[in-house]
Amino acid sequence: MFWKLAAAIAAAIVASQVPGLAGYWFWVLLIGVLVAFVIEGVRIVPQQSAWVVERLGKFHVTLEPGLNLIIPFLDRVAYVHSLKEVPLDVPEQICITKDNTQLGVDGILYYQVTDPRLASYGSSNYIAAISQLAQTTLRSEIGKMELDKTFESRDEINRQIVASLDEAGRNWGIKVLRYEIKSLTPPEAILRSMQQQITAEREKRALIAKSEGERQQEINVADGEKQAAVLRSEGEKQAAINRAQGEATAIRVIAEANAAGVRAVAEAIADKGGMEAANLKVATQYVEAFAGLAKTSNTLIIPTNAGDVAGFVATAMSVLDRTRQAQGGAKT
Repeated sequence: MFWKLAAAIAAAIVASQVPGLAGYWFWVLLIGVLVAFVIEGVRIVPQQSAWVVERLGKFHVTLEPGLNLIIPFLDRVAYVHSLKEVPLDVPEQICITKDNTQLGVDGILYYQVTDPRLASYGSSNYIAAISQLAQTTLRSEIGKMELDKTFESRDEINRQIVASLDEAGRNWGIKVLRYEIKSLTPPEAILRSMQQQITAEREKRALIAKSEGERQQEINVADGEKQAAVLRSEGEKQAAINRAQGEATAIRVIAEANAAGVRAVAEAIADKGGMEAANLKVATQYVEAFAGLAKTSNTLIIPTNAGDVAGFVATAMSVLDRTRQAQGGAKT
């Protein structure tokens, strides 16, 4: 403001020294002072911003977004705050876990100014305050857990830090929205041990999977052999049944054929002229039998009464006659 008034006075002095404007120096001064007052008294606050105005060194009002008027010389804009969500990178720090292992932790914090007055007068530097509080809270939470647990409990650690910072931030006019752990870095020796453990665990799972596969393969093979044996035995059983049924059927058919042949012979003998035909047939077969013996062997065995063909035929016919008589008696 003082520089603007000095500029107005300087412009009036220059106007008083210029010929033709010497009589208007007062108007130049008045216009310069009015312009300085307008420039200093009109404030346009951007959206999502808040300006804290002090009057004579004391808090007076918080200017909202839009056009605002203040009184020059009496009012001044002391603090300017952004009401947007702001990310704050928390420096990496070394924490000690419950099992006395060093762990490098790096995180990022998101906060927002909710009360511009408290943000201006509650703390001389609320950014440094929440950053330091985030680091101390992080060390405290990490110290309650063992190394393996910290990798599994990121969400829990984030929630605890947000709860602690949000409670303290109420006095500073800010709200901590969330905290995210970016990285957890154990010492090199721990990393190597963890890698070896992971490798061993993977090899263990691979061996278990392989053994399970071999076991399942053996089970499948045994089950297949069992089913094949059952099917073979069923096939053999059915084949034996079929053979037995076939043989029984063949025997029955042969027996029926023999019986039919015997009945046919008996009926033929019983007919007129059947006995004479039978005599002729028997005599013919007798002669053919002896002729066949003479052709196939050098030794010939003949009965003592070989010349008595008629006696042999008579004997055979007597047997046939008795058979016919027996059949005739059975019919009656």
